[in-house]
Amino acid sequence: MHIQRLKLAEQDFLSRYPGGFQHPDMLAIGKKHNVTKLSDFCQQAFAKRNFSNTNQIIEDWLKVISRSSMISLFEKPKFKSFIGTRNSDELRALVQSAKMMLHGKAESGFELQLDLLKMDKLAKWSIISALPAYYRLQAEIFIKPTTAKGVVNYFELENLAYKPTPSWDFYANYREQLMLMKEKVDESLSPNNPAFSGFLMMSLPK
Repeated sequence: MHIQRLKLAEQDFLSRYPGGFQHPDMLAIGKKHNVTKLSDFCQQAFAKRNFSNTNQIIEDWLKVISRSSMISLFEKPKFKSFIGTRNSDELRALVQSAKMMLHGKAESGFELQLDLLKMDKLAKWSIISALPAYYRLQAEIFIKPTTAKGVVNYFELENLAYKPTPSWDFYANYREQLMLMKEKVDESLSPNNPAFSGFLMMSLPK
């Protein structure tokens, strides 16, 4: 990790936005993204007790993807189409993968979901990382390909090579290193992990 670049990014961000994400400009941007509102929805909708109702989980999952500002407008209809073309067994497996990612064996759930998404060439970082990121704003991460690739290269994260096809190894390692980066900057830069990723994205060279 290139600590000097991280500290310079921190200094530059706080000079432009005193108070970090409590600065009025950042608060205005935050309202547009509705991260906290979606997180509250996810914590209720995807509580462990609700996973016995496959249809409701799928419906709520579609809502999250459609409402998320972090997901590309091109990927939203593709995910909806993917859901619409799956049979009942595949939908149950998809719901099981989400349950595992949120409430149990996260790596196994990730791998199962990845295999299912590959059926329709929808194995995208944004789709597979969105639900955990909203469900646990402080513990999980949303991976936006251009941002992740830029952060890995610019901040020289160790033992990481970004690839467009999702993998658990990259996710777990990238998440761990982002958590370490959070500890080295002012807490005003990380009210939640999506915000911290936004800070890193804004710090990348143009």
